[in-house]
Amino acid sequence: MSKAFASQADLDEKTITFEQLSPHCWAYTAEGDPNSGVIVGEDAIMVCDTTATPAMAQDLIAKIRTISNKPIKYVLLTHYHAVRVLGASAYLAEGATEIIASQGTHELIVERGAQDMQSEMERFPRLFRGADSVPGLTWPTLVIGGGNPTQGEVPGRITLDLGGVHVQVWHPGPGHTKGDTIAWVESEKVLFSGDLVEYEAGVYTGDAQLAEWPQTLEALRALGAEALVPGRGEAMRGRDNVNRALDYTKRWVQTLYQCGQEAVAKGLDLKGAMAHTRQAMDPVFGHVFIYEHCLPFDVSRAYDEASGIKHPRIWTAARDQEMWASLQA
Repeated sequence: MSKAFASQADLDEKTITFEQLSPHCWAYTAEGDPNSGVIVGEDAIMVCDTTATPAMAQDLIAKIRTISNKPIKYVLLTHYHAVRVLGASAYLAEGATEIIASQGTHELIVERGAQDMQSEMERFPRLFRGADSVPGLTWPTLVIGGGNPTQGEVPGRITLDLGGVHVQVWHPGPGHTKGDTIAWVESEKVLFSGDLVEYEAGVYTGDAQLAEWPQTLEALRALGAEALVPGRGEAMRGRDNVNRALDYTKRWVQTLYQCGQEAVAKGLDLKGAMAHTRQAMDPVFGHVFIYEHCLPFDVSRAYDEASGIKHPRIWTAARDQEMWASLQA
């Protein structure tokens, strides 16, 4: 029997946790759904990743208002995927003045943002129940490492002062996408990694740079974070637990890519690559949130990259369905 496509069968509501990790940093997590982070200064607030829709973002905004009435001034897009960025207009309505992304993320929105929005809405019907509240693509107003019409060239690393809290924002290297961007509160040793790091949840790699990703994870490890808000999974406290999440993600990425390389070397087709990958991945990761959703997309990307396709092919709703059908028993 064919599995339900992507997350179309995942319709149960998740338990949301809003927890304080340090004097100024908070994590908004939901049992394997995409996470968001919140940094509260004396003058302003930053939100890291916006949730999937403006309607969904209202829940996070309400939780923020239980701890602070400061203006939500900054919104960070850790990467371009629709489940991370399409809630941004809710924060603009709250008075946000800057939507921040890397140059790589901006390029991906230009190249494939529209296709990704349609694709993800069909993959995640529960997360996009409020899709009618989405006004369109989310465009950054501040592009780090690139040029902006009103600000000119912006350096590849910026530091924002929220009022007694300094937040460093930069692109540490390719991984989940070519444009992943992090927020780092060095004074409190809190890292907001986006989907560069996951824990006990599927690691989606459909648009990844798999060969480089482990090196980027080591760059994050070198920060010595004491708390981490990963892209999916529970917030991590303590350096040992942060390293556990880094190790988890690195093992997924390296195992997946090695299987892709082996499949290509053996002359297997994509369906053969899927079977080969399952032998290594299922026993280790088969129990985690959205594993069955992620794996077909992950194997497709690993197979492509191992075949020499460096720049990920664009996922469209039609390509999603074609790939999924081709891998069913």
